[in-house]
Order: sequence, then C-alpha cells, then structure tokens
Amino acid sequence: MAPTAEAHLATPPELDADRPVKDATEPEPRSYTAAEESESESEEDPWDLPELRDTGEKWSDLDTKGKVLRVLKTIVKFVLLVGLLYVFVCSLDILSSAFQLVGGKAAGDIFQDNAVLSNPVAGLVIGVLVTVLVQSSSTSSSIVVSMVSSGLLEVKSAVPIIMGANIGTSVTNTIVAVMQAGDRNEFRRAFAGATVHDFFNWLSVLVLLPLEWASGFLYKLTELVIDSFNIQSGADAPELLKVITEPLTKNIIELDTSVIRDIATGDPAARNKSLIKIWCKTQKVTNLVNISVPGLANCTPDALCWTEDNEVWTQENQTETLNLKKCTHMFVYADLPDLAVGLILLALSLLALCTCLILIVKLLNSMLKGQVAVVIKKVLNTDFPFPFAWLTGYLAILVGAGMTFIVQSSSVFTSAITPLVGIGVISIERAYPLTLGSNIGTTTTAILAALASPGETLANSLQISLCHFFFNICGILLWYPIPFTRIPIRMAKALGNRTAKYRWFAALYLVLCFLLFPLSVLGLSIAGWQVLVGVGVPVVVFAIAVVIVNIMQNRCPRFLPSFLRSWDFLPKPLHSFKPWDRVVTAGMTFCRTRCCCCCKCCKEKEKDEETDDIKTKDRSLEMYDNPTLTIEDEAKIIATHL
Repeated sequence: MAPTAEAHLATPPELDADRPVKDATEPEPRSYTAAEESESESEEDPWDLPELRDTGEKWSDLDTKGKVLRVLKTIVKFVLLVGLLYVFVCSLDILSSAFQLVGGKAAGDIFQDNAVLSNPVAGLVIGVLVTVLVQSSSTSSSIVVSMVSSGLLEVKSAVPIIMGANIGTSVTNTIVAVMQAGDRNEFRRAFAGATVHDFFNWLSVLVLLPLEWASGFLYKLTELVIDSFNIQSGADAPELLKVITEPLTKNIIELDTSVIRDIATGDPAARNKSLIKIWCKTQKVTNLVNISVPGLANCTPDALCWTEDNEVWTQENQTETLNLKKCTHMFVYADLPDLAVGLILLALSLLALCTCLILIVKLLNSMLKGQVAVVIKKVLNTDFPFPFAWLTGYLAILVGAGMTFIVQSSSVFTSAITPLVGIGVISIERAYPLTLGSNIGTTTTAILAALASPGETLANSLQISLCHFFFNICGILLWYPIPFTRIPIRMAKALGNRTAKYRWFAALYLVLCFLLFPLSVLGLSIAGWQVLVGVGVPVVVFAIAVVIVNIMQNRCPRFLPSFLRSWDFLPKPLHSFKPWDRVVTAGMTFCRTRCCCCCKCCKEKEKDEETDDIKTKDRSLEMYDNPTLTIEDEAKIIATHL
C-alpha cells in the first residue's frame, strides 16, 4: 500500500536497514542520538588491525574442479603480485632518476658553497634538500664522500649533511602513503607507518646535532675506530636489486651521476654536460703527444724538450676517451633537455607507482583472507612468550637491516611495507623497529662501498660512513629500548588521525617538512648566522612554549591561567583546521565544477546522475519498506507496515 500525501508531513521514525520490519505490536527499537553514536564510534580504536575474513567457500566444501580453479587463481595472483612489486621497485628507480634530471645540477650547485656548508644547521638542511631532489641518500652521500676525498670539505662539516640525508630519504615512503588516501582508515595507518620514520629522524637530529656541534662526539668516535683498526680496502657492496631491475630500467633511462659530483667539486666543464648517458661503452687511451710550451722552464719533467722554429716543444701524456657503443635507452636519440626528460619520467613513474600500489593493495586484500591472514598477522605482530617478549622488536630491527642490505635501498624497503601497514597486515608498533633496522641496513651498504675506495681516500670515506652508522645507532638507543621513549609512534599516530580527518593536510605536511622549512632555514643561513639566530631562536622558543601549554592543557590545566586552559581566545583559524578545511573543500568543489562543466561528457554524466536520482526518489515512494533504502530516502517517508 502506497503512503498517502499526508503521511509525508509527519515526522518519520528511523528505519533499521539491517533488520527485518517488525510487527506494529512489537516495541519500537531504541534510537540512538548523534552524541551516543559518536561515543560508540570513539570506543572503537581506529588503530586496531582489521579482521581479514574469508568470504569464500571452505576448501573442504569444494569439489575437484573448484579446488583446481582456486589453486590456479592463487598462482596467477601470486605471479601478478610479484610482477607488480617488480614494476613498483623499477618505478621507484625511475622516480629517482627523474628527480636527478630535474634537480641534480641544482643539487651540485648547493653543495658547492663551502661557506654555507661550514654552518651545521645549513649543512643539515642542505642534506635534506639534496636528498629530496635526487631521491637517493646514497647519491647525496657519494657526493659528500667525493668532496671530502678531494679536500673540498672537512669530515667534521660533512657530518650534519649526512644527518640531513638520513631525513631526506624518508620522503619516498611518505609519498607512497599519500597514494592510499582513498580509504580513510587505510590512509590513517599508512601515513602513520610512513611518517614514523620522519619523526624518528627529526627527533634524533634535534638531540644529536647540538651534541655533535658542541662536542664533536661522532667525529671523535669514528676517528678512534679508524685509528684502532688496520682496515684494508674491500669489495664493492652487492648489487642484487640493481641486477634485477636493470634489464628494465636501463632500457628507459641511464644517467651519468658523476656530472653532479663534478659540479659539486667545482669542475666548470661539467655544467655543460648532460646527465643523460649517451655512450655506455667507452675506452680511455693515453698517448704521448708533442706540445709547445712558453719556455724551457715549462717543459714536462723527465721528458724530451727541444727548440724548433723559435718554439719550445716537449712531450706530454694525454688521455683521450673513445666512444665505442651507444646506450640503448629510449631517450638516447631524443634531442631534449634534461629538464624535459625529467618531467616526462616524473609523470610516467608517478603514474606507474600509483597504478602498481592500487593493484598491489587490491591483490593483497583478496589474497590475505581466512587462515592465511591469521598466520601472517600472527607471525608479523605476535611477540615472543614471556619473559622474552622484549626480544621481538630487536629481531624486527635485524630483519629490517638484513632486508635493506639485500635490496640496497631503505626507500624501497620502507615503501614496500607502507601498503602492508595501510591494509592492516603489519601494525605500526611492528613497522617502527623494521624501519629502524632499515636505517642501519642502508649504512652498512655505504660502509662496504667506502671500503672499496682507494687507499688515499679510504680513511675519510669510511669515517663519514661510520658517522652515518653511529648516528642511527644512537637514535635507536634514544627512541626505542625504553617503551616510554618511543615517542615517534605516538607522534605518527597523532599525525595519522589528523590526516585521516583532513586529507589535504598530508600534501601540506610534505611541502612544509621537506621543502619550505629547509629552504627557509637555508635562506636564513645564507644571510648569516646572526640572522639565523635572531629569527630561529624566537621561533623555536615559541614552538616549545606552545607544546608545553598543549601538554599542560591535557594533563594539568589547573596550573595554567584561566585564559590559557584552552585556545578559544584565539581566532578559530589559528587553533582549528575546520575553517581551512571549508576553504580547501570549497576551492576543490569550485575547481571541479568549473573544469567538469567545460567537458560535454561531464555534462552528460551529470544529467544521467540527476535522472538516476529522480528515478531513485520515485522508487522510494513505492518501496519504502525495502531494507536497502538509503538514509536520505528513509527520512522522506513513514515506515508504516500493514
């Protein structure tokens, strides 16, 4: 029976879409107010790992054909997952190459200013900026090693740059976490799992950089280690990951990273060179040639010197590079500048990265079900039995170090576990020690690479690598052994909650933390240490005061003056993101409306959606007792059951 027109004027009771309609004689179910609903939602911890339930048929209920099909589907999914992971890692490599093409020469110019590098704060932010520009801490570290080996930079001045490189390398997995912004809870966990690396690095720098500036303990400790051991040159670090990815990446782009090092070390000819490698097989030939010199005093020592036609001639060894074979990558014949090629690769690599990440998450969600999910979550997140539970985290640190040593990239390892944190396979408490181990793993690779340096530069190269190693060890001792000191986890969760509520804040965090803040500090450093101290000290004191007041507001507000017990005395945009959220949302809506209205297909889509809405409303008048009705439709009718 269809409702009458008068029925729509009455206040409709709420329908329970999840339960069948009861008889009128039965008592009405209790309706919850908005405050009670929000209270019930707040009782659920958003950081609890979701249950990955098996939605398919049990293995015992399948016939032979069904079992064969399930096995084949599992094999196909596993092969697809491995292939997507391979493309994911290759796209990270291409992303690094793209950033080097876009900003590699600028990174070399930044390193060239030795007067600024002598300032420890400036050295720190330069390490951050250069690593963000080239998307590789190993590249920025190799530039620093080259400068120290050539005598352009002292080891003591290079220590803050290495600390900055440690911070800059964490930007990759933060970018990967932003790709999971589609689902609110997945984004909450993924962004927190990625930024726990950021907070660990920044907190370690806040403690260790002033200590290093005041006492030079990292410099003295590594110098003592090198003097104590008679270290001989070793072999290069293993290149397992590069061996696997090179068959694909070398057909897309190959770079000559020595150009960046030459710019940093002051070679003027390197500025006109392209980072894109054209000749992949070359040969150096040294010949003894005759050259003319101004006088006999300019003759080459221990070489022939003679006079002919009033000119003084001598012999000199000159090395010539012969180009034997061109590279095979797709840009070898492209007559494009480095910036254009870099932007093309940046767009393609980000597209591949997003596509692979979305498909990997969907595949993992479909594969991690039932007993498989239970086993994986137990293995990854369960602690050892009492009294050895404390050993679990240290084992995770060793696993992270070993995996990073194998793949030779902390960015690849942390970017790979970020989606797993997002979908709830790995908890953030377990991702934290894995990330700390990844920091150690990337330093051991640098140590092995330094051991392969020539004898005259071995000591300096190894000392810088050991500074990187001991910096991460000291950071772990500060922020892991005692559970109370695991502050990065709490800070990452707070940031994850904030970005889950306001997703645009993730992009703002990336720009502020890895671009605007380092650039501002670098600009103040170039202006002089007086300007840096005059501006920086008041800002730091103000930030510390705000943090202290926030803590006291939450824990002991009675000790604060009445006006400081909340921030309500300030304008709302200064203590709340809601006004900014309305501005950002309105701007995005305006842009989407204006952009879509210009497209004919978008107009047709809007018309189709309006038609579907009208049809849905018409159907809701006749099918008001359907349990699949939406809340909006339920609010327009009376749930009268006859």
